[in-house]
Order: sequence, then structure tokens, then C-alpha cells
Amino acid sequence: MPDPTVLFPTVLGGVAALLRLPGLLRNPHDPLLRAVMAMLVAGVGVFFFTSVPVVAKINELTGVPNAAAPFDYFWAMACAASGIVLIINWRGGSPERIRRATRWCIGGYGTLCVALVVLFAQAEAPVERLRDLDTYYANTPYMREMIVLYLVGHTAAATVMASMCWRWLRHVGGELRAGLALMVTGYGLAIGFGLLKFTALGARWAGADWDVLSTEVARGFTSVAAPLIACGMVLPIVVRRFRGRWQDWTRYRRLEPLSRLVGGLAPTRAAVSVPLLASVGVRRLQRESLIHDGLLTLNPYFDLGLRARTLAEAVADGATGDRAAADADAAMVLAAVETMRADPERRVIASSRALQEPAGEDRDLVRISQALVHTWKRAAGGPGAGGATR
Repeated sequence: MPDPTVLFPTVLGGVAALLRLPGLLRNPHDPLLRAVMAMLVAGVGVFFFTSVPVVAKINELTGVPNAAAPFDYFWAMACAASGIVLIINWRGGSPERIRRATRWCIGGYGTLCVALVVLFAQAEAPVERLRDLDTYYANTPYMREMIVLYLVGHTAAATVMASMCWRWLRHVGGELRAGLALMVTGYGLAIGFGLLKFTALGARWAGADWDVLSTEVARGFTSVAAPLIACGMVLPIVVRRFRGRWQDWTRYRRLEPLSRLVGGLAPTRAAVSVPLLASVGVRRLQRESLIHDGLLTLNPYFDLGLRARTLAEAVADGATGDRAAADADAAMVLAAVETMRADPERRVIASSRALQEPAGEDRDLVRISQALVHTWKRAAGGPGAGGATR
């Protein structure tokens, strides 16, 4: 059975990368999106390639004991570098400064990766260690330096990320603040991972055996840190996407009464077919377009005097400005529909040389639609309630 401490963060990171992929495909040259994708892919690589079965397979395929070590460290450095590049882009600034800082970061961690490979090539590490390589070779020349370099690079990146996210956290709110809080927690645990590793190494250098800190406790820290960081990155995206779709659906639903009343009044309708699986945002736009076309057709029938009287009565009854305006617009639209029905030959439209005012351009269509509902409820069985369906 796969190790859940490896499987869960690997799958979660993969899902997070897939959620980011559409945005990257639409904007392949966006440095921020590229940094996020690189970090997520590197994070998945870290957990996948450091799992014990994969480590053993890499060693077997290469025929070199512990060959997976520099390979795994490469993925860790790639994750660290992409995280810092991500922060550089988040922080903003001139494009030239961002490119320069990005080049320095990639160059620095690229050099570190080369140094790790060189040190491993110089070391003598004939015994394969799948779980405790760090502490087993803590006193072996070149292996010791390779391990320390890896931990320094990893811990430095986690510290920078935690610091930057913490400073940003204090200036934002909502889902972004929640996401940053998760990331700060995750990077705090990543710092703890490095400190535990250093502690276990220090114990080995002093002649003690605290290997459990490296092999068990530290691994537990990073297994929790990775999902927290991935969730922190994904949470703002998911919440914003869900909120946008929910707002589209709510507006679409609340526009239904007004759409039923005026949506079919235009003499000609645009031949635009909405696919069966079209998003609710597309359906909302189509409904709004039909309403605007209907209001434009009704414009010659609008009685602005009736609207003014209804508005004054609503204000006198204590209605707020927006609610009173919506009630007045609803009354004017209902009256215009009845007047238009009494003019089947459309003489008023044919003789109208100019519209009285823009039809619904600056009006709150949702408020008007909901005002129609209240009007029909008050006048149940009246002409508005029965004749609105098209």
C-alpha cells in the first residue's frame, strides 16, 4: 500500500498544478504563473522521487548506491528556487529588476545543484541507505558537505518564503489572507524540518544518535508542510472561481422574472445559440442581452410621468433610493408592456423618431426584476402575473 504521507501531498500538489494549468496555457509568458507552476511541479517531484520505492528504483537503474540522493536534492532545490522566484514576482517592481533577481536566484540554486552533484561524485558512499542517508553519512567527507549544502539551501528558501508571506498576510484579507496563513504555517514547518535535520546531524558529529529526529520527526513535518503550502496556493483560486460562478448563477436566477416579461419583445432576436453545456456566465450574458433588447423595444412606450409618480410615492412610503427607483422602473416597464400589447401594429414604434432615454443602461436590472416579483405578489391574478410568460 502506498505511503499516505507521500501519496497525499503528491496527489494534492498534482491537483493544484492542474488547476493552474489552464491559466498558464492562456498566458504562457506570465512569469508569475510560470513560477507557481514550477513550484507545484517541483513539489510533486520532491515527494514522488523521495519515496522509498522510487529511491530504490533509481539506485537500481543507475547501478550506483545512493544515486537518488543528488537527484532528490535537485528537486528540493528546484522547489526552493521556484518559491523564491514566486515571491520576487509577487513583490512586484520594475520588469528589469524582477528579471535580474530571478536570474540571480536561478543562477544561485543552479550552482548549488552542480555543487551537490560534484560533491556526491567525490564521496565514498558504497552502502545504500534508503531512509537515513543524512545521518548515516554525516561524518563522511564530501557527503557531509553535500548534505549540509542541501539543508542550507532548503532552510534559507523556507525562511524567505515564510517571512515574505507573513509580511503580506498583514495587509490583505479574505481568502488571500487565509491562503497566506496556510503558507506561513507550511513554511514554518519546513523551517522546522531543516532545524531537526541539522540537530540530528549535530548529534552525529558529537558522537550521539538522534537519528529519529531526521528519519521520523522531520519527515512528518515536511509531510504536513507540503499540503498546507499547496492548499494555501490553491485556496484563493478555488474560492474566487466558486464565488464568481455563484454570483453569475444568482444574477441569472434573479433576472428570470424580468426576462420572462420583456425577453421576447424584440422584433428580431440575435441568432446566437448557447451550447447545452455553456457556463452559467454565458447564459447570464445572454439573458441580460435579451432583457436589454426587450427594454429597447419598449422604450417608446415608457411613461416617464408614471415613473416619477411611482418613485415619489415609494420614497414617501419610506423606501430607500435604490429600492424606490427599482419599484418605479418596474411599474413603468409593466405599464409599457400593457401599452405595447394594446398596439399590435406597433404604430408607436413606427412613428417614434427618437427614444426617450437609454433603455436600462444605468438601471439595476436585478432590482427591477425582483421588484416585478413583489408587484406580481401584491397584485396576484392581475395582468402582470398572468401575462408575463413568453
